[in-house]
Amino acid sequence: MVVGLTRSSKYIYQYLGASPSPIVAADTVYRRKVFSTMREAEAADSSNLSTLVLNEESLTHQSVTMTPEIEKKYVHRVYDAIAPHFSSTRFAKWPKVASFLCSLPPNSLILDAGCGNGKYLGLVPKCFFIGCDISAPLITICADRGHEVLVADAVNLPYRTGFGDAAISIAVLHHLSTENRRKKAIEELVRVVKMGGLVLITVWAVEQEDGSLLHKWTPLTEKYVEEEWVGPSSPRVRDPFSFKLESIPESDENINLASQSVKETVRNQQEYFVPWHLPYHRAEVSGASACALANGLARKDDKKGAVVYNRYYHVFSEGELERLVSGMDNAIIVDQFFDKSNWCIVLKKTL
Repeated sequence: MVVGLTRSSKYIYQYLGASPSPIVAADTVYRRKVFSTMREAEAADSSNLSTLVLNEESLTHQSVTMTPEIEKKYVHRVYDAIAPHFSSTRFAKWPKVASFLCSLPPNSLILDAGCGNGKYLGLVPKCFFIGCDISAPLITICADRGHEVLVADAVNLPYRTGFGDAAISIAVLHHLSTENRRKKAIEELVRVVKMGGLVLITVWAVEQEDGSLLHKWTPLTEKYVEEEWVGPSSPRVRDPFSFKLESIPESDENINLASQSVKETVRNQQEYFVPWHLPYHRAEVSGASACALANGLARKDDKKGAVVYNRYYHVFSEGELERLVSGMDNAIIVDQFFDKSNWCIVLKKTL
């Protein structure tokens, strides 16, 4: 599905597949509506899901390509709101990604799905790059830099099957809230490359090299149900450390057991809200943060002088990424590694 095109370019159209919204002219610019306030965006969401579930059972009654509410609120709208500040912090190229791109043959056509501000687009002059992202403000930043980009959903890419030589998905899949959606995103990446094409995927790991980071994140329960929502947008989050320690006899053995239980809880926790601190002077640029604060989608931190947004993450455990692709009959894993607190795999399309 094409959500919106941001550039008037004939080059990118030859790679697009069928779209529910017919493209009538190659030089016509299509943009999704940019809401002037968060309140308008809230009103535009007619789905009004009564139940928000973080596992695959939540989507048994709807298509996997329909975006869950948690992703709309805590991924899409957050990145739309923080796009300029986020972009200003994203300029360093990850050596492993750069090495992968530089290893591709000259004249390779490469898709960056979830390209953000486009820091990898055009990295290798001998290759051709196109990109997409769900955030229209980030895509606008890419377009202003001269990149071939469009707004699109990672689980429903608008490109023709087998059009590209390679694809990358850098720090994207961990923003998808169900296993089925994560699988579908991988399938889409494989679909759009040619036979023999390569796909590099990286995701945040549970096994963070800096373990203190986990204590700065807000752990989420396995599911949100209707009664756990306070107001229109603020979930009540259970603390995994809230078990009743007073019921445990005070002995060295049981204290050690309790400590092990806490560590095991942290190890098994994979769903988090990760904060993004948007400085006050950046938050006032568009006024969107004022609406986010009013609607409970952000909070103020006067000590840090910032508006704090929560971003949804599903952090991956060891072997989880490999298990997602284990059932695919058209791709094999040719490399897998852990680097900078990320799990990474390289796939090769075989059919």
